[in-house]
Amino acid sequence: MSITQNGRGRRLAAALAAAAGVLALTGATADPATADRGPKPTVVLEHGAFADASSWNGVIARLRHDGYPVVAAANPLRGPASDAAALRSVIDHIDGPVVLVGHSYGGSVISAAAVGEPRVKALVYVAAFLPAPGESALQLTGRFPGSTLAGALDPVPYPLPDGSTGTDLYIQQGKFRAQFAADVPAEKAALAAAAQRPIAQAALTEPATAAAWQTVPSWDIVTTQDLNIPAGAQRFMAERAHARTTEVAASHSVAVSHPDLVAGVIEKASMS
Repeated sequence: MSITQNGRGRRLAAALAAAAGVLALTGATADPATADRGPKPTVVLEHGAFADASSWNGVIARLRHDGYPVVAAANPLRGPASDAAALRSVIDHIDGPVVLVGHSYGGSVISAAAVGEPRVKALVYVAAFLPAPGESALQLTGRFPGSTLAGALDPVPYPLPDGSTGTDLYIQQGKFRAQFAADVPAEKAALAAAAQRPIAQAALTEPATAAAWQTVPSWDIVTTQDLNIPAGAQRFMAERAHARTTEVAASHSVAVSHPDLVAGVIEKASMS
């Protein structure tokens, strides 16, 4: 009796092991949603005017938690062409596919930097400019009502190498939260105001010479409470680019106030 029970036990164990092996083999392909997609692309984040790379901190935390390699590039904010060249040098230093993300003026930069770069698999615009060749950021803003940025600026002259004078633009610290980050906690907005990086005034009038969104799949987050780039301008540019668009009732500083939403759109773009 004991021998018979042991034999049955061995046969049962063998059958269970075989079944487990079949499940292990079929489970790898049974659910495409959980299948291994291979290495994730590197997400390269380009900030815009009146901000720095730390404005992406909340987005970076979410992306890294989900296994994405991330680089938050420093944007010189001197002009679309030269800033795109700086960003392109960052892209050239990365192995594998890249998703480029641009906030505000950073959208003009990624549009230029991605031209002719096959490793850029997607572009994500976050409350950003998507200029066509010949258009400038200032021109696009002025085509639609709603921006109050001009009245909040603090211009600061600085010397250029040729002896002439350029102008850096800041947002007045006392007006920064209302203008730029109305849905960001007051203490955090005050820190951002103190740490803001200026943009050269000439950068806002420099026309684009190329537009990668004409050939690269694009996503766009439109901020409907934006006082820098009017929602109408954002919608116009997103529709023209045939971008997959998400609208959110947020200020211009949406990456700070809604980091999970922004990271979610970036991840959708990366899986396209």
